[in-house]
Order: sequence, then structure tokens, then C-alpha cells
Amino acid sequence: MLHVLADGRFHSGTELASLLGISRSAVWKHLSALSEFGVELLAVSGKGYRLQRPLQLLDKQQIDRYLEFRVRPLLGELEIHDQIHSTNTHLLEMARQGANNGSVCLAERQTAGKGRRGRTWVSPFGHNIYLSILWRFQGGPAAITGLSLAMGVAVVRALRGFGISEVGLKWPNDIYWRQRKLAGILIEVSGESSGPCHAVMGLGLNVYLPAHEGEGIEQDWVDLHGILAGSIHGKRNWLVGALLNQLLPVLAEYEMYSLGHYLEEWRRYDCMQGKQVDIFMHEQAFSGVVAGIDDQGLLLLKQANGQIRAFASGEVSFRHI
Repeated sequence: MLHVLADGRFHSGTELASLLGISRSAVWKHLSALSEFGVELLAVSGKGYRLQRPLQLLDKQQIDRYLEFRVRPLLGELEIHDQIHSTNTHLLEMARQGANNGSVCLAERQTAGKGRRGRTWVSPFGHNIYLSILWRFQGGPAAITGLSLAMGVAVVRALRGFGISEVGLKWPNDIYWRQRKLAGILIEVSGESSGPCHAVMGLGLNVYLPAHEGEGIEQDWVDLHGILAGSIHGKRNWLVGALLNQLLPVLAEYEMYSLGHYLEEWRRYDCMQGKQVDIFMHEQAFSGVVAGIDDQGLLLLKQANGQIRAFASGEVSFRHI
């Protein structure tokens, strides 16, 4: 039914029943279920039903069309779920069952999407990108220090390929546009401390976030629909392909190159350099001006007394601006 309604046009109950080979009452039940699923529907007497906004559902074949030749061998299994608890959690479970390197999980909707520090990632149906990739590393967690920074570089490369020139990186793993959050990265690592490990890289990217869905988000946010004045519509599969074209090679090469290979590019995209910020660590807050990142990927903060302090973790807020 969603594939039929995805064009955004009106379809009568009779037409839907005929196309799907079900009764009119069954059509009504499925439409009600879609509403509970978070899909916004409009019903007009004499016209039928349509979506409030057309959808482009994720499709393996279409995504494959946009993959570069060099990237295809890096891609393992590609799964697309209508609904899932969390793409990251699913791949972590699959990793324990021996899932292939380069396995990718996408979802139209997450019921328990995860952000940093246990936050919920707002995940409405069919509009955004919720993507996770599994990759195995032989050198253990120590070999992938700074991986989230390199993943941020890969995401910015893909977005700049779409003509988004003002996209930048906010330490440690957020993608911003004009000081508003556009995407977030969450990497979860499991395995031996000094032996082989696997990492699941999760990306949540706002393609189109309905205003009512974003009401509960505490920080300023933006979506590609707003940045590109709606011209992103119908390009979600293309965007997934473009992201995989950048993310998979960085994952495949990271143990060989490490963070140093991506540092200068990360610094070019740094959208916090010179900004007055607060950094929150547990119950403590530190104020100062961001002085970039060091060669290990730690955030450097110049405090009022002139001292420069390095942070390996913490919550960075622009609230002084």
C-alpha cells in the first residue's frame, strides 16, 4: 500500500482494493495501521487517500545503481527494514552471529534510535536516513581511535558532493550546517581489548524532518529539505549510495591510514574553531574558546586564563553565542 501511495497522489479505496487484491474494509484497516505507524495521510471524500507528502522508499536496486565500482566489493549484505528498534543494535546482534564485513542496515523508521549519551534519535517514517555499517578490525579498539572523526569527514565529502558548501563538523561526531545539527554519528565497538574487534558505525541524517517531529529536540536542527529548498525530494536512494561511496572506503582503509590521514581535512571542516563554548563533563562545566583538535583528535579549549586544556570526551554547547 505504501508503494502505491508513495507518489503523493489520491487513490480511491476501490482502486487500492483492486490493486492489492483485498477488500475495502481491509484497505481501511491498513490505512489506519499506517497512521499508527507515523505515516501522515489525507482523506478527501470523492477523491480517496493520499500521503501528506510523497515518499521515496529505500530500494536496494536503486541504491546499487549509485554505488561506485571500487565500492561494490566492500559492501556485504544490505538490509532495508520498514521498521526496526535500532539499526546499530541490529548490526551488533548480527556481528555476534558472524555477519559479513561491510554489512549495512537501513531502516525507514526506528522505534529506539540511539544518539550519544543514551539519547533517543528522532526517527519518523520514510523521510530521513538511518544507516549503520559493520566493520571488523584486527588491531583492536586502539587501532581505531578517532574513527568517528574520519567518519565525519566521509559524510561531509558526500554532502558537499550534493552542493552543500557550508556543511561542517562539530567535535566529536556531529555534522552541522550554519550551527544547526544536520546529522550525528554513533560508533559502538565490541571485541577484545588487544585483539580483533568489530565496530558498528551509525549515521542519522535529517533529510526531511516534519516540524512536529522535531519539537522535542533540545538543540537547533536543520534538514536537507530546508537547506536545498526542497530539491532533495526523490533523491534519498541516491544520497544513500553517495554516503556508502565515501564511508566504506574510509572504513576499509582506516587501520592502514589511521586518524592522521584525515586530520587536516577534518580541521578544514571544523565549524567550532574560534567559537566560545561550554563543555560539560558529568557535573562540571568548562568555558572557553575552541582552539581546534590535536593530533590525537582531542578537543583543545583555550580558557580565560590562557591555559589550553585537552578533552577526550564531553558535551559541547554553543549556548554562549
